[in-house]
Amino acid sequence: MTRLASSNSCYWLFCRYNIVGQWAVTTSINFSLAQLLQVIVLLSTGGKTGGGYLASKYIVLVIHGGLLLIHAVINSLPISFLSFFGQLAAVWNILGVFFLMICIPIVAKERASVEFVFTHFNTNNEAGIHSKPYIFLVGLLMSQYTLTGYDASAHMSEETKSADINGPKGIISSIGISIIVGWGYLIGITFAVTDIPSLLSPDNDAGGYAIAEMFYQAFKSRYGSGTGGIICLLVVAVAIFFCAMSSLTSNSRMVYAFSRDGAMPLSSLWHRVNHQEVPIYAVWLSAIIAFCMALTSLGSIVAFQAMTSIAVIGLYIAYALPIFFRITLARRSFMPGPFSLGPFSIIIGWIAVLWVVTISVLFSLPVAYPITDQTLNYTPIAVGGLFVILVSYWIVNARYWFKGPVTNVGTHNNV
Repeated sequence: MTRLASSNSCYWLFCRYNIVGQWAVTTSINFSLAQLLQVIVLLSTGGKTGGGYLASKYIVLVIHGGLLLIHAVINSLPISFLSFFGQLAAVWNILGVFFLMICIPIVAKERASVEFVFTHFNTNNEAGIHSKPYIFLVGLLMSQYTLTGYDASAHMSEETKSADINGPKGIISSIGISIIVGWGYLIGITFAVTDIPSLLSPDNDAGGYAIAEMFYQAFKSRYGSGTGGIICLLVVAVAIFFCAMSSLTSNSRMVYAFSRDGAMPLSSLWHRVNHQEVPIYAVWLSAIIAFCMALTSLGSIVAFQAMTSIAVIGLYIAYALPIFFRITLARRSFMPGPFSLGPFSIIIGWIAVLWVVTISVLFSLPVAYPITDQTLNYTPIAVGGLFVILVSYWIVNARYWFKGPVTNVGTHNNV
């Protein structure tokens, strides 16, 4: 990063957006899993139309906290155990995706046409958005959120053999696999969608949780029971569980790295490692903060969504900043490593930066009309507010004591 940024202030802004974005991602993944488990319990007890049990927001928060506790314990284990869980997660995700993309369309009694799958836009929606181009642009956001976190290989580089080669390979392969397998999964389940309004209705068995309602009704319509759909949802739940586990792993390594650079309050504590060379304090700090961030859901789900919106824009800003400095200020002085994009690095860098600018604008657009205090997209306010806080703190305090990133190449006290 030293070669990429021209001043400590750039690094300060980068690391703050990155770490806050990481905490928000960990929060959003675990909270979404807690909500999925809420729906699974609802369907398992009869569904909304059958008087099933719908857990309150307080129970959902407790589930969220329990999941974070489990993930923190797993991340406190030696790296060999984490490696095993990571490999298990990869196998589960790939096999699970192929199982669902084949199983659901086969089980569904009614299937959508090819024309519907590839050309239909749901213009008659309760969100009040009827423009096809606008729907297309807003629809890009979910894919962008899904690809977030591909930099995990970089975060784990200090615990990776030949990281200068395997790190970039991990990033590229994760994106490639996600695009191919994820697209296949979406196509597969979309063929089982024939009645969009019924899937989104808050009065259906899943309480408006579209994917759960689709799985449930696919099996119920064919076999008279939605148990198979619930099992499919459990496959998804386990995949999200592994995703959240990996998110906390990546998160804790970011806390460790920034603490080693002296960029965190109580840095001397958070960058300590135990006898198994695990940044144990960073792990539990990240879990606690992820739990605290979810507390806003008790007061207002709008406030919670505004806070977690930093997860995407904040992280992508953090991704784009070093790329921008690489292709501008450090264009001539940058020294490529063993893995390089060669003559294409500059043009690819500009494409990446411009794309981040584009999605930042898209993420700030309204996603529902008419605009009220409940439908307003608070993303620009949250991200802009964070920017003002970070810059103000830098000017008033941090610039006097923060000395920039610490180079640890060639030392023997790394994690």
